[in-house]
Amino acid sequence: MAGALDGKVALVTGAGKNIGRAIALRLARDGAAVVVNGRSDRAAVEAVAGEIAAMGGRAVAHLADVSDQRAVAQMAESAAATLGGIDIAVSNAGLRRQTPFLDMPLEEWREILSVALDGAFILSQAVVPHMIRRGGGAIVGLSGISTHVGTPNRAHVSASKAGLEGLMRALAVELAPHAIRCNCVSPGAIDTVRGASAGPQPGTLGDEAVPLRRKGSTDEIAAVVGLLVGPEGGYVTGQTIHVNGGAFLT
Repeated sequence: MAGALDGKVALVTGAGKNIGRAIALRLARDGAAVVVNGRSDRAAVEAVAGEIAAMGGRAVAHLADVSDQRAVAQMAESAAATLGGIDIAVSNAGLRRQTPFLDMPLEEWREILSVALDGAFILSQAVVPHMIRRGGGAIVGLSGISTHVGTPNRAHVSASKAGLEGLMRALAVELAPHAIRCNCVSPGAIDTVRGASAGPQPGTLGDEAVPLRRKGSTDEIAAVVGLLVGPEGGYVTGQTIHVNGGAFLT
């Protein structure tokens, strides 16, 4: 298991399935010990931790709602006590809903922002002191193409991801003196299992709208995260890296 992240400790939220699971496995393959976080599905996060253990890595499963400041602080303290510290944090947890703007309840708006945006803020505040003590670190937020191309019925999701990107840019500058790098990865259409509440994939993200004419894989997203948090990404901070097959060009 020795690799580019040998001796590092990573915390990945929303890591029980799909992109989060792929990121947790990738970081473990690169040598990191991994805290596999989920909100309520204990079986899923324990399964991912088990996959990491089966390939010779170190992992712990930890349930915590990322919008709960006390729960996240306890998770960070537990990770540091169990694994020795925190060097890497990946804010991947998020909710997807499709609701027309004029029908969108304020409660639903706040629910979406509480996970993708508030959750990233809470997570960063919890892990940064540990990173400072370790002499540096890396934070990655998972954004999305919707906030860049505009997608009907997802105003709250787009707003939360736009805020997330702004947060990472601000932290990149503020935390640079501590050698903490902060970036976003913005996936396009990725081949994942969509939850019922997410609704059907927006037509604007169909294969015909992607120049490469296919969906991306979760492993392709995880590879970019691995680059950003590893030594080869050491001079990259404050950026949003788009991984979308050409569906959105910066």
